[in-house]
Amino acid sequence: MKTQWHVTVLVDEGTISPDDPEFTGAPREPMTEYHVVEALRILGHRVSIVGVYDNLPDMIGKLQEQAPDVVFNLTEQFRGFRTFDKNIVSVLEMLQLPFTGAGSLGLLLCRDKCLCKQLLAVHRIRVPGFLALPLGKKVKIPKSIRFPMVIKPALEDGSDGISNASLVWDEQALRERVEYVHDRWEQHAIAEEYVQGRELYVTLLGNKRLTVFPFREFFHANDIGGPSMATSQVKWNPEYRKKWGIKFGFAEVDSDLAESIARVCKKVYRILHLRDYGRIDLRVTPEGKMAILEANPNPDLAYGEEVAESAERGGVSYEDLIHRILRQAMQRRA
Repeated sequence: MKTQWHVTVLVDEGTISPDDPEFTGAPREPMTEYHVVEALRILGHRVSIVGVYDNLPDMIGKLQEQAPDVVFNLTEQFRGFRTFDKNIVSVLEMLQLPFTGAGSLGLLLCRDKCLCKQLLAVHRIRVPGFLALPLGKKVKIPKSIRFPMVIKPALEDGSDGISNASLVWDEQALRERVEYVHDRWEQHAIAEEYVQGRELYVTLLGNKRLTVFPFREFFHANDIGGPSMATSQVKWNPEYRKKWGIKFGFAEVDSDLAESIARVCKKVYRILHLRDYGRIDLRVTPEGKMAILEANPNPDLAYGEEVAESAERGGVSYEDLIHRILRQAMQRRA
C-alpha cells in the first residue's frame, strides 16, 4: 500500500468554481486541477486546496494552518501576471515546503524566451536564429537575419500572442508585428527564424534519472494553405483544427534520431533546471537537424492532454504519473 500524505493543491483562484470549491464534480472539458485532485484522492492522499490570486499573506496563512506534507503546485500566475509564477514558488522555497515541479530558478530561465535560447546556445544546443526586440527601443534588424521569421511575446506561454500573422516574410512585416506585440502585450518581443520541418513534443519525468516518454507530433496541413505553426487557435480551438485537418498524435521516429532527440532533451532539461516533469518542444528539419523551440516547466497535466498521453503510451497510468511527481517532491522534504 502506498504511503498516504496530506497534499495541498495550490491553484489559480480563478479555476475554483464557487459551486464546487473542492473539485468533486467532473468538468465538461479537460481540467488539470480536477484531474490532479481526483488522482490524488484515488491514490488515498488527504487533499486540501488553496487558491491564489493577489494575497500572499492569505496564501501563507492557509499553508501554515494546513501544514501539508507536500504542495502540488498548479499555479501559473499572480495578479494575472504569468511572470510572477516564479515568485509564488519562491515563497514556498522560503517556507521550506516541498512542492512539485520546477523551482524559482527553472521558472525564471524558461520564462524569458530570449534568455532561455541564449543559455542553450552557450551550451551548444541548436536553437533557431533569434533577435531580442526590447520594449521601448528602436527596432534594429541586422543584415544577417534570415526570413521567414516568427514574432512572439517573449514572456508568454501556451502559444499566447502567436497567430498566422506572427510568421513574417520581410522587414516591414516584422516591424509591424513587433509593434503589435509591444502594444498588445506590453513586453519585449522575440523574432525567431522559422524552422521548416516536423514539430515534436518530448515529455520527461524525473530528476537524477530521467525517463523520456514517446514523442508527440503536431501534424499540420500547410500544403493546402493551413497553419504551419502551433498557434493559439491551433492549440485551443478544436473546430479550427478540424477545419484545417490538424492533429496532435504520436510521432514515428527512427531509432537513431529518437536516441539523439532524447539525449539533447535530457541535456536541455538539466541546463534549464527543470524538475520532476517537463516538456521540450523542437523541430526536426528534413535533413534531420534539431532546433529547440521551447522548454516547458510544469506543463499541462490534464488527463488526455500531451503529458498524460505520452506517459500512458510509455506504460505509466495517469494515477501513477501523479504519484511519481508527488514522490519526487517528497524526496526534497527537509
